[in-house]
Amino acid sequence: MSLRITKLDAWEILDSRGNPTLAVAVTLSDGSLGVAQVPSGASTGRHEAVELRDHDTSHYQGKGVRKAVANVVGPIAAALTGYPAEDAAAVDRYLCNLDGTPNKSFLGANALLGVSCALARSLSTSRREPLWQTLQHQALQHQDSAVFPVPMINIFSGGLHAGGQIEFQDFLIIPHGFDTYSESLEAAVAIHRAAAQVIHQSGYLLTGVADEGGWGPRLESNGKVLQLLTRSIELAGFKPSEQVSIAIDAASTHFFEFGEYHLRSEGRSLCSAEMVDLFQQWTQQFPIVSIEDGLAEDDWDGWQLLTAQLGEHINLIGDDLFTTDTSRLQYGIDTNAANAVLVKMNQIGTLTETFRVLELAAAHGYSAVVSARSGETEDSFLADLAVASGAGQIKIGSITRSERLSKYNRLLAIEREAKLPYPGREFRAGRKKLLQ
Repeated sequence: MSLRITKLDAWEILDSRGNPTLAVAVTLSDGSLGVAQVPSGASTGRHEAVELRDHDTSHYQGKGVRKAVANVVGPIAAALTGYPAEDAAAVDRYLCNLDGTPNKSFLGANALLGVSCALARSLSTSRREPLWQTLQHQALQHQDSAVFPVPMINIFSGGLHAGGQIEFQDFLIIPHGFDTYSESLEAAVAIHRAAAQVIHQSGYLLTGVADEGGWGPRLESNGKVLQLLTRSIELAGFKPSEQVSIAIDAASTHFFEFGEYHLRSEGRSLCSAEMVDLFQQWTQQFPIVSIEDGLAEDDWDGWQLLTAQLGEHINLIGDDLFTTDTSRLQYGIDTNAANAVLVKMNQIGTLTETFRVLELAAAHGYSAVVSARSGETEDSFLADLAVASGAGQIKIGSITRSERLSKYNRLLAIEREAKLPYPGREFRAGRKKLLQ
């Protein structure tokens, strides 16, 4: 008898920012149970699938997700109970058809994603295999390409993640000059600690850690962070560019208004061409190999200019630009906008659609970074997804706070269990031209 879905359940939980999200449980006919917790974003793009919230101010100031919970235990459970479980892609298609909207606004992308991920977990339990192997089977064109992801690790934060003291959202490191994931993680811990020393030595006020665990010092400019971060890499005993490079998540959409990028902390506004010039200057001064959302989500002309200027030298990642959506990614490919995509499964709503974005990116030579959200949980699902995808990069946050460490620690466990390649030293292969 074929394996079938016998029960769905869901309930409200809290994410790392103290906001409600939901957990979903799927039980199969052989008794296998899978539970998944759904992440939530702070700096969300307007093209993302809809995260269904209650908007009832008497419950968590309107941020509750009881409607999404009710949709799982109500219409979704009614539709899927007794449904064949082993073809997860067919289940995801059924969920999308059941919702019936282009942006998942009827049932909620958070409700659909919870079911999609919980089903993968229950299948993993049923098959007695690691979750990443189950996901690898689901990734249609990646069945033999599982690799360990090189981490992109948050050290300094601003923007919506750190009270808006500076405009750019995250400044990260990529510890690529190492033979193993565990060595890269150890280097990141040392740099994060060195950064705290650099902040104090430089006389800046440390206001605490940001949403994703990075330091959030009070600084006078965005560019100052790059100086501090480069010094932190050196203080920790590593060589910038050779062993550790820098990534920027500008999240530019959130300070773009009336055609200009407003750097209010610096008292100036820049047009798209001036933003491109700024990035070009920075890449010549600092060991930058990746810029995410360097321009706003609908500034396609600006993105084309940025790609023409820097696309041969560094990764230009679209997050708000692409929102893990094949149609937006295809438009970027067709118009030569960006050369990489950030992959956040809750931006689109199901695992199958997430894998389609990964496959489209790979087919056109775009890099992909599997990413967490600012509102995370202790669920380590993302680590297995990154390994299974073959993307080769993961962005989790900093190396503090348990909702981040659950993913880093899960990768350490996979490293012990599986003999998979680690592409750390290969990461720099296409980036030497700029820095030589």
